[in-house]
Amino acid sequence: MLGALVGGGLGGNWWMHVGRFQESTDNAYVQGDIAVLGPGIEGDVAAILVNDNDTVTAGQPLIRLVDTEWRARRDAAAGALAQAVAGTVTNRARIDQQHAQIAEADAQVAQAVAERDRAVQNAARYGTLANSGYGSRENADRTLADRLKAEAALRSAQAVAEAARAALPVLESECAAAEGKRAEAAATLALAERNLQQTVISAPFDGVVGNRSAQLGAHVRPGQNLIAVAPPPERQWVVANFKETQLAGMRRGQPVELSFDIGGPVLRGRVESLAPATGAQFSLLPPENATGNFTRVVQRVPVRIAIAPGQDSVRLRPGLSARVEVDTRADPNAPGGLFGAAAATLGLN
Repeated sequence: MLGALVGGGLGGNWWMHVGRFQESTDNAYVQGDIAVLGPGIEGDVAAILVNDNDTVTAGQPLIRLVDTEWRARRDAAAGALAQAVAGTVTNRARIDQQHAQIAEADAQVAQAVAERDRAVQNAARYGTLANSGYGSRENADRTLADRLKAEAALRSAQAVAEAARAALPVLESECAAAEGKRAEAAATLALAERNLQQTVISAPFDGVVGNRSAQLGAHVRPGQNLIAVAPPPERQWVVANFKETQLAGMRRGQPVELSFDIGGPVLRGRVESLAPATGAQFSLLPPENATGNFTRVVQRVPVRIAIAPGQDSVRLRPGLSARVEVDTRADPNAPGGLFGAAAATLGLN
């Protein structure tokens, strides 16, 4: 009887100070961001460079598609860009040439103005001499004709200058159009380069490949699933679905003990976050309790648990079942064993 009383006392003390604060569930599973990879372009599978369950590194090629057509498209786009660049260079040269022609036309106008002024002065001088009887009428008529010719030459030079200036906006517009074609050709080349790069499907991160459905020579299309890459253990976590009645004392950062059905040591972790809604709300058909007969069902809330680094977690795989126990005590570092709790209660620690 004495042993039973002592055992009952120790058990009751442990329950009051430790056990009732331990929240556990076996509705827990290992999770990880699995990347399902497929082609971004249409083509035939040329080579499969890995096997199922191979360990790969970020950027490692996994599957290669036939790239003959896409390489030809890239080369054609590069040629079109070279032509467009040459067109822009030609148009800029034409604009520079037109500026030179405008300068030459302005010089011709200045020369015509000077010649017109000289002819006007000569015509006035010889006309005065002829009217006063000191000069011949022939010289007066000749200088008058020279003045008219100079005025006509000036108008012609001015017209040439105006025509040269009027042609400049046309050339600038053509240059802008050539620049647009160059930009379009550059974008086409960038797209062709991207499509060519997509003939190689690479691993987005370090991990293990699996679920390979690609077959050599098969014709594939964008969006088709060809291979998957699972993350390594250090990038995995556990999602535990606790009942809503277990969440009252659960907080971020609380310590967690994790055991797995696959075996291995018990791992340590911590509560990282609680889901913003119950699991039922994220299901395909959420329950609508406002219709029909009502049956109260205890809901579950997904809790994300981070696995502490530096542990033997090499066996972990996404999807494995786990058992989770969260210590919700205010001081999770307090003694948690049967005798440790008793010693803490008696103040012997």
